[in-house]
Amino acid sequence: MVVLAALVCVFASFTALRLARHARETDGAERWRWVAMAGLAAGFGIWATHFIAMLAYSAGVATGYDLFKTFLSLVIAVTITGAGMALAVSERQGLWRGVGGALLGLGVAGMHYTGMSAVIAPAHIGWHTELVAASILLGMGFEAAALWLATSRYRYALTGATGLMVLGIVAHHFIGMGAVDVTPDPRIATGGLMLNPGSMSITVAVVAIAVMGLCIMSLSQRQKFEAAVAANERHMRILIDSVRDYAIYMLDPQGRVSNWNAGAQRFKGYAASEIVGQSFATFFPEADREAGRPRAILQAALEQGRYEEEGERVRKDGTTFLAHVILTPMYESDGTLIGFAKVTRDITQRRADREILKRTTHNFDTALRHMSQGLSLYDADHRLVFANPRVYSMFGNDPNMARPGTPFREVLGNILRRAGATEAQIEARYSMHMDLIAQPEGGTLISESANGTVLSVTYRPLPEGGWVTTIDDITARRRDEDRIAHMARHDGLTGLPNREHFNQHTNRELDRAARTGHKVAAVAIDLDRFKEINDVRGHAAGDQVLKIIAERLQRLCGDTEFVGRIGGDEFACVKTFAEARELSDFVSRLDAALHDPIDLDGFEVSPGGSMGVAVYPDDADGREPLMNNADLALYRAKAQPRINGHEAVCYYEARMDEAARDRRALAKDLWQAIARDELRVHYQVQRSVTSQAITGYEALLRWQHPQRGFVSPADFIPVAEECGAIVDIGEWVLRTACAEAATWTNGAKVAVNLSPVQLTHPDLVGMVQSILIETGLSPRRLELEITESTIIGDKVRALHILRQIKSFGVTIAIDDFGTGYSSLDTLNAFPFDKIKIDRSFLMEAEQSPQARAIIRAILALGRSLEVPVLAEGVETVAQLELLRSEGCDEAQGYYFGRPAAQVLDEAAPARLTA
Repeated sequence: MVVLAALVCVFASFTALRLARHARETDGAERWRWVAMAGLAAGFGIWATHFIAMLAYSAGVATGYDLFKTFLSLVIAVTITGAGMALAVSERQGLWRGVGGALLGLGVAGMHYTGMSAVIAPAHIGWHTELVAASILLGMGFEAAALWLATSRYRYALTGATGLMVLGIVAHHFIGMGAVDVTPDPRIATGGLMLNPGSMSITVAVVAIAVMGLCIMSLSQRQKFEAAVAANERHMRILIDSVRDYAIYMLDPQGRVSNWNAGAQRFKGYAASEIVGQSFATFFPEADREAGRPRAILQAALEQGRYEEEGERVRKDGTTFLAHVILTPMYESDGTLIGFAKVTRDITQRRADREILKRTTHNFDTALRHMSQGLSLYDADHRLVFANPRVYSMFGNDPNMARPGTPFREVLGNILRRAGATEAQIEARYSMHMDLIAQPEGGTLISESANGTVLSVTYRPLPEGGWVTTIDDITARRRDEDRIAHMARHDGLTGLPNREHFNQHTNRELDRAARTGHKVAAVAIDLDRFKEINDVRGHAAGDQVLKIIAERLQRLCGDTEFVGRIGGDEFACVKTFAEARELSDFVSRLDAALHDPIDLDGFEVSPGGSMGVAVYPDDADGREPLMNNADLALYRAKAQPRINGHEAVCYYEARMDEAARDRRALAKDLWQAIARDELRVHYQVQRSVTSQAITGYEALLRWQHPQRGFVSPADFIPVAEECGAIVDIGEWVLRTACAEAATWTNGAKVAVNLSPVQLTHPDLVGMVQSILIETGLSPRRLELEITESTIIGDKVRALHILRQIKSFGVTIAIDDFGTGYSSLDTLNAFPFDKIKIDRSFLMEAEQSPQARAIIRAILALGRSLEVPVLAEGVETVAQLELLRSEGCDEAQGYYFGRPAAQVLDEAAPARLTA
């Protein structure tokens, strides 16, 4: 029985202390439940231990147990030991935990001596007071030590506390039992309500079993709890270690790192073995450490209960990152500071993304505020979600007109009412807009207000419902389009209809005339002295003349008359008429408008003009032939003499068309003349007037047509220039002349004429250079002759080309000087190498003093400029003597020989007798 009592005592003590430790780790109602279980385990265990031991005790007399006192001893054991454990569990200070243990020991004593008083036997029971006191004090001391140790955190605290508690109970029991003095007395009667030893055995057995069951149950519950806690801790550890986007770790109360997760290692570069035990100040920049910021953060966390900030932190390698930090203090249940939980996140990229988003949002808002289009968004319920400021500025800057949440019907109504629309008009416009919005791709509506504002409203439906509206003010664009359309149909300088517009109008007039039986006259107009005005007064004056003439022509036109500018100084008119006198009157008015003087800043000019007239349907059956025939009549008019100071007006005749056809045939043959080997180059000698030596030859083009025979250059050169064949022909002449000159043994120059068309060719410089290289002719032996009319069209560009050619060493001569457009300005603008006097002056020199004076002046001019002068057209000795006497340098003409296919042999006799 003693062994059983010892086992019950050990199990009860271990269970009670373990439950007490568990209670200490909880709080609230849960704690008191565990305290109650600990009190029950301790009370029942102590009580069962006592009575099992009492059953083994032999007093020498028959004994029994008072039922009430036996039950009272159990209540005392449970209540007082439970109170002692409650005190030890709830108090954090070691002293009070010891007081709780002493109270538990007092409970053991109370239970013991109450239980002893429950013994009923025919004997006198006495007590040794000193042993009673010793048992009580010794038991209280052992139990105080047991509870103090049980509620501490030592490794083997539970085992040691169990031993102390058992020792206290056993010591108390045996000392207490030693204090009993039993004197049998048969006279003492026994009876009443009591438990005999058999019943007591059953009672104690039941209590012992209950205690054992409670022990087993508590152990099972504890194991489950510890397993759950361990699993929870393991899961939490796995969770924390798995978090790689956050550094999650703990600091002790002094701010030293106490644990470390994978996220912390990833962010900061430290392994756990390197950083655990180090101060978290390691993660701060040096300036923050020196300023005491780490300690201040810990203090702030303690004062505020939580500290949060964004700041710079330092990695192991010295690099920095922007961190979001949360620091929370952690406490034991008794309020003792355990340390700090610290969560850190690298927000460098997030901050950059946030800045980008902020900047993007700002830029987007700025763009919305300053975009030229109005932009608004409507939801699926047709309510306004957003509208940019441009929407409001387009409609009077009234914010009440379209507040967010306003239905589209109301927004549209507010806008249209401001424009004065009626409700019926608003409803019609609303239906029109909604029809567009209902389209899968939306649509665009052009709206023009009474004040001339034109808006383009575009709707684009959204997949989730609603739509986006863009409003573009296209008023200026519409004006620009109208202006561009006008410019496309009108001349930019004069404002008159251009060629295309004129042709369209003419086609309409011809269609109308075909239906009505009327006639339509086409009048082609060309200003005859416009080029002269341009050259003398400048291009600005020429433009002014064109505008004045255009204004006059447009002003004189009636309902059946139309005028347009075809190009340059060319105009065209159409006149629908029924009687010939109507056309005659119209032509007279045109002639007056062309010849009335024009005042240009005090300088009066009269450009004059020639007109060619063709009539539909008499002269042509369509617009194009009608205009072509009017042009043919114009050419004839320009060739006719003046009548009373005015240029002639020529009406189309059929024979004009025959001449035009002949020119076209001639042009066609010219294009094939080189391939057919019909062209030849003849050479006319040029000699020095004083030394009689040959100085060069002029290359002259000849054409031997297979059907027409010899064609004069005066006839085919203009045609070649008109049709463009002169470019290929001129290149052929230059190449042929250079190749021939390269074979001459006398080293004479060869002079080749350049056409105005050739001078405008973009590759003239390259062509001359390549021909010189190809033929091997020295550039100094090539002389290019031009007339001033050749360069007058674009003088700056022409002179630039001539300078490039002259830079090769090629000489440049000005031909037919004294006629046409010749002027001293041209000689001043370009350093010509030779001046050629036109043959007309020498032919008249014998009869005309003026001609001789002009020759003398040109020769004097050449001497002053140190430019040699060559006279053309020498046919008599008298002409040669005149040139010699006036100091002319060179001469050429029939007197020295006619142009020939072969050059003159230097050894042959020359006709240079004086």
